Amino acid sequence: MTVLTLPAEPAAEATAALRPVPWRRMAWVTWRQQRATFISVPAVLGAVALFLLVASLKMHHDYAAIAGCSLDIGHDSAACQQGISHFNTVDWTAGNTVLILMNLLPALLGAFTGAPLLARELETGTFRYAWTQGLGRERQAIAKLVLVGVMMAVLAGGLGELFAWFFQPFLHVEEMNALTSTVFVTRGIVFAAWTLAAFATGAFLGMLLRRILPAMAGTLGVYLLTALAAWYLRDHYPAATFWPMQFIEAGWLLVLSVLLMAATVRLVRGRAA
Repeated sequence: MTVLTLPAEPAAEATAALRPVPWRRMAWVTWRQQRATFISVPAVLGAVALFLLVASLKMHHDYAAIAGCSLDIGHDSAACQQGISHFNTVDWTAGNTVLILMNLLPALLGAFTGAPLLARELETGTFRYAWTQGLGRERQAIAKLVLVGVMMAVLAGGLGELFAWFFQPFLHVEEMNALTSTVFVTRGIVFAAWTLAAFATGAFLGMLLRRILPAMAGTLGVYLLTALAAWYLRDHYPAATFWPMQFIEAGWLLVLSVLLMAATVRLVRGRAA
């Protein structure tokens, strides 16, 4: 009797082994690799949001009290003057400090999340293992850039809207408006766009310099130069109202972010594993 055996199919097995991970599973892989970022950034921004919420209630209460002075004839003048003095000193000092920090926040987020995104693996040498897996170096880079970048933009957009409510009383008292440069960049879609651009800058410099600290420093420097250029460009937009200017600035920042991410992926492609 002849025993028949089925021949092995090494070609099929090899093909299955080399088949890349589906894109739908890349989200899970990215979460595993970047879970510290996915946890820490929402936690920090959540704490900032909670502070803004509590502070906003106090600021709006103080502003309503001094705004009522001009309407309530029987209101004690000394109490009015005390309330106005408190709002213009204590409340404004806190509000202006938060405004300055909000202007710096996109740069800080870009430096601390974008710069280490790829530079950490290059600096530690773990890219030799991670990039040779079936995930593919380019697909890993794209997944990280897109998923982390979208998270950053969404969280920044929500925080910007909360800050806009927090800062609203000061616009009237300090004779500012939504088009004031330091205020304009902290609200609407522009704040999210600046955050995304800073993140993309950090990721690009991290891949280019292959070191975390130089990439972080470079991100802060590039962000400052870009912000100074934006101050000049705003005087040349073909619009003079808030939302058209928001769409113009967010538009070119989005284009810049996409170009930086594409350049980052190109650097990943050219990097010898």
